[in-house]
Amino acid sequence: MTEPTPPAADGHPELKAPAISFEFFPPKTEEMERNLWETIKRLAPLHPNFVSVTYGAGGSTRERTHATISRILAETHLTPAAHLTCVDAPCADVDDVVARYHQVGVRHIVALRGDPASGIGGLYTPHPQGYRSSADLVASIKRRYPDIEVTVSAYPEKHPESASFDADLDTLKAKVDAGASRAITQFFFDNDLYFRYLDRVRAHGIEIPIVPGILPVQNFKQAANFAQRAGASVPHWLAEKFEGLEDDPDTRRLVAASVAAGQVHKLAKHGVDTFHFYTMNRADLVFAICHLLGIRARSAQKAA
Repeated sequence: MTEPTPPAADGHPELKAPAISFEFFPPKTEEMERNLWETIKRLAPLHPNFVSVTYGAGGSTRERTHATISRILAETHLTPAAHLTCVDAPCADVDDVVARYHQVGVRHIVALRGDPASGIGGLYTPHPQGYRSSADLVASIKRRYPDIEVTVSAYPEKHPESASFDADLDTLKAKVDAGASRAITQFFFDNDLYFRYLDRVRAHGIEIPIVPGILPVQNFKQAANFAQRAGASVPHWLAEKFEGLEDDPDTRRLVAASVAAGQVHKLAKHGVDTFHFYTMNRADLVFAICHLLGIRARSAQKAA
């Protein structure tokens, strides 16, 4: 991602279709698996830079994540990025997962510390034989597999467990020094949060791309609860837009697409050219938003 650029002479920067990536979570049931692959089939023609697959707390979805990654590699033209956490696991187990990913062809890992078994906000205690932090995990991956690209997380409103913004930025700097080449942010709804955070990141001497994570709001109540647990704020204006739509899914989808597209357009006008979408394994809103951004579906053959 390039730095935000100043407007052109007419007051508006020349916009082009941005680079994109999508995040999926591994399915728990056969029905969820069918839904996931319908989503992947719908979004694949948009040719994202990569698609990531999440990894549950304590590795609770390890096998499902690996199976999903393997199928993406075998059946699609997409480039998968496998999420990996080090919470509640010895180094040997985590290293084994990395080795398996590398063996099947994965060359991009999203390395995360992971949330404690008690959930977000709970006290994190490293496993006695485990990695102490995500920076230690990043360093291990890069030392053993220099050809693996490592992406990490970033927090525009700081991580809920960080004592201060400076402490949070120190953590990000440690991950970069260990070999991370990109960071994807926690979702946010107020763009000013992202730009203030980017200023702080650069002032801290961190130069890697900070890719904004975008969450199209499929269900406002669920999104608000998720935001509260993750330490992300929900603006009053956003709540007002969804007020009274609990039993009106069609209007809710239209509002959600409008809100997310507006957020991304405003970021793009300030020079942001790369976005990561938290799809929640649903294609409709994400596809519509990408279309509004000028991204068009094209066949794998045309892209080759």
